[in-house]
Amino acid sequence: MVVKKVGMFVWNYFTNDARVTRECTALSENGYDVDLVAIHQAGLPEMEQQKEHFQVYRVQKTVPFLTGLRANWYSLIILALCYLVLWWWMPIVMSLLFVLVLPLFLKKGRSFLFRASIFVRMVRFGMRGEYDIYHANDLNTLLQAVICAKWFGRSHLVYDSHEVQTSRMGYNSRFYGIAERFLLRFVDVCIHENDTRAAYIEKLYGFYPKVVHNYPFVTEDTSHDEIDLSTMLGIDGEEPILLYQGGIQVGRGLDKLIKAVPHIKKGIVVFIGDGRIKVELEDMVARMGLANRVKFLPKVALAELPMYTKNAYIGFQLLNNSCFNHYSASSNKLFEYMMAGVPVIACDFPEIKQVVKTHQTGIVVDSHSPLAIAAAVNQVVQAPRMRAKLSENCLKARKFFNWEQEQEVFLKIYQELDVKVSARS
Repeated sequence: MVVKKVGMFVWNYFTNDARVTRECTALSENGYDVDLVAIHQAGLPEMEQQKEHFQVYRVQKTVPFLTGLRANWYSLIILALCYLVLWWWMPIVMSLLFVLVLPLFLKKGRSFLFRASIFVRMVRFGMRGEYDIYHANDLNTLLQAVICAKWFGRSHLVYDSHEVQTSRMGYNSRFYGIAERFLLRFVDVCIHENDTRAAYIEKLYGFYPKVVHNYPFVTEDTSHDEIDLSTMLGIDGEEPILLYQGGIQVGRGLDKLIKAVPHIKKGIVVFIGDGRIKVELEDMVARMGLANRVKFLPKVALAELPMYTKNAYIGFQLLNNSCFNHYSASSNKLFEYMMAGVPVIACDFPEIKQVVKTHQTGIVVDSHSPLAIAAAVNQVVQAPRMRAKLSENCLKARKFFNWEQEQEVFLKIYQELDVKVSARS
């Protein structure tokens, strides 16, 4: 059997990316050799062997003369000297050069330079690999893959979009839609997370992408692996743990959840994760005098997360309708709770509502209403038999929403590409 080489790009440090881990693992176990190119961070190895035939390479984000305060001062001094020496001979050229270079020492200019450095290193790595298939995860790695696969190569290209790039938090510029439309002309296969998003892409661009759902692996029922969160946090064991796990970010209804706490009759809300608004939420809890009702834990390793999830009496998936990306989400954590047999209080958006309502795995609420959230929690906490039935339904639903089955859909996409790769060879 000929092992085909896959070069995959991801614009993160690759520490907790569940979807990419699953896809790379599936490929490496089914006849592909996968090199995943990510971004380096202090404390992480530059090269990491995840599985046999699955390697992670992290590219540096440093820029010569822009690393550290001393380097910045050296750069400014050198620039000033050059400017003075050449001033008499090239006043206009040097003035223009100074105007162009100065922004690089400002915050946004430096950020752009660091991103450009990562971009260039990813492209260089990708071109050296001469892969049969390039795989871009999200729009921020698609140009790298296009350059390697199409502009300087003859390989096939998979675009795996985990988000709706034209309607998501923090991505309000029309540039993203223009860039995606242009780059899609070079893509052989486009993948999206669910049918709601696929239908949206069809309206935008005139084609229906492949759908690979964001389902996790089935979690084994091993109670001996469970971590005792009550003891860890100093909580009375009789208090139900009401769990949110995931990124602490804007638009996920977390402020609404905290506002719901005074109306929740029993239970301790626990946040597991990190993110931009974590400090803001911690301050909010302190101001409201809820330190004994709301607890925070840092992000935990992906492999360890199920041991924490099993502690929960209820899980939360409370995305707010702040953009189409949120409205159309399926969400990892919805299925992570399900795998652990944890009923969910969820937002009433199409994909999430369909799963929760059809399989009776929780309660759907208006995620913008703290009172609605609290009412749903009270309903479950005060009805143990109802909670037991919802938990039982979660465990039954696992046979429909798991990566063991969904990976066959993903691998079929690659098998169809294999035919094209073989024909090209």
